[in-house]
Amino acid sequence: MDKKTIVALDFSTRKEVYEFLLKFHEPIYCKIGMELTYSFGFEIVREVKAMGHHIFLDLKLHDIPNTVKQAMKNLAKLDVDIVNVHAAGGSAMMKAAVEGLNEGAKENNGKRPLCIAVTQLTSTSKEAMNNELKIPGEVQDVVIDYAKLVKESGLDGVVCSVHEAKAIHEACGPDFLTVTPGIRMASDSVDDQKRVATPAYAKEQGCDYIVVGRSITKSSDPLATYHEIENTMEGK
Repeated sequence: MDKKTIVALDFSTRKEVYEFLLKFHEPIYCKIGMELTYSFGFEIVREVKAMGHHIFLDLKLHDIPNTVKQAMKNLAKLDVDIVNVHAAGGSAMMKAAVEGLNEGAKENNGKRPLCIAVTQLTSTSKEAMNNELKIPGEVQDVVIDYAKLVKESGLDGVVCSVHEAKAIHEACGPDFLTVTPGIRMASDSVDDQKRVATPAYAKEQGCDYIVVGRSITKSSDPLATYHEIENTMEGK
């Protein structure tokens, strides 16, 4: 991936997706999540791919190992660039995910997508993690433990918050990818996110890739905002 910014296409309609993407005259990395996929199926993935863009298919698989393996085998045939699972599914499930991707890519005569795992959602606070999920300790410590398990399971990286990226690289190495949502411009509302940060802070913390949604998609000039963020991440 030669770009550091992944744009979250959190739209409700096909028209909104296409009107937004037509503003860009170069390939960008897009995140297609549950909202679009559950509304329009994988056809929306194929259509965005046909426009020349790269895709992070954000479906966060979390099921028994065989189910995840077979699902990933099918997702690999979509020619997307990144897929993900929940690290909470455990090592056997994550290993099965990679096996499925390798099988699907081989059948499709292509390279398998990168596979990353969600550690803790950026909407999860320490209080919610401790009291509702019944996971004791500090969020960062839990995230680092998950990241180590993800690496041991053969995946390429994790989804984490900006605030954990540096510690994850220290624990798992510089080549272990950190993909970080919860990015907001300094003037933006944080909405339903808890552990948020600006692009400049993400760059400072060594994040490999950032996922940016509303700060770009709701901007009065999405193209200019995208380039401002990308330039920040590239140190320009």
